[in-house]
Amino acid sequence: MFADWPCPGPEGPANEQALAFDRDRAHRLLIVPALFEEANRTRRFLVETMRRLDAAGIDSFLPDLPGCNESPQEFAAQSLHAWRTAMAQAAAHFAVTHVLAVRGGALVFPTSLPGWVLEPVKGATVLRQLIRARTLSAREAGREEDSAVLLNLGRAEGLDLAGYRCGASLIAGLETALPADEAQRTIRQAELGGGALWLRAEPGEDAAQSEALAALIAREVAA
Repeated sequence: MFADWPCPGPEGPANEQALAFDRDRAHRLLIVPALFEEANRTRRFLVETMRRLDAAGIDSFLPDLPGCNESPQEFAAQSLHAWRTAMAQAAAHFAVTHVLAVRGGALVFPTSLPGWVLEPVKGATVLRQLIRARTLSAREAGREEDSAVLLNLGRAEGLDLAGYRCGASLIAGLETALPADEAQRTIRQAELGGGALWLRAEPGEDAAQSEALAALIAREVAA
């Protein structure tokens, strides 16, 4: 089911949506998705993980980041600060006890809560991959673009990257952002088995990986 949650934002408050498995149980998990296209590639995997968590007696919530999917907010107005604020609000609204962040989602982890980060990545790495994808696309179209020039433009005016209009604030935030590491346990892909789903060309799922991730969380929550 989908649940609304009130979200502050640079354009004012808005109602955002979250996929929710909510039976008012003691253990409640907020899932912070990966960023950009990696979020699309891993969504089905996370939904299947949520189904298994539900069977294990754990409530879970997968909110949209403001500006993404069905969000009423503009992507161009977003920043890492806005996303951190939004995830903290979602955590409070759903009264979660733990957080799981995936890849770049670790950059906006609500640090007041314990939990896990699945293969966290630095903001500079995310930004470098996005700019590289743009330069490769330009080259295929017969144009040459310089990554350093693009980065300078992004700092000043924002930049179109992988189909997203990234504002200057988001570019600047990604350049220096590091994954949260205060009360979080890092989960490596090897613990789940199989290949990393965010590296696939198309969205996918892996039942064995979802089962492994849900079992890991259920075991460590109960410890």
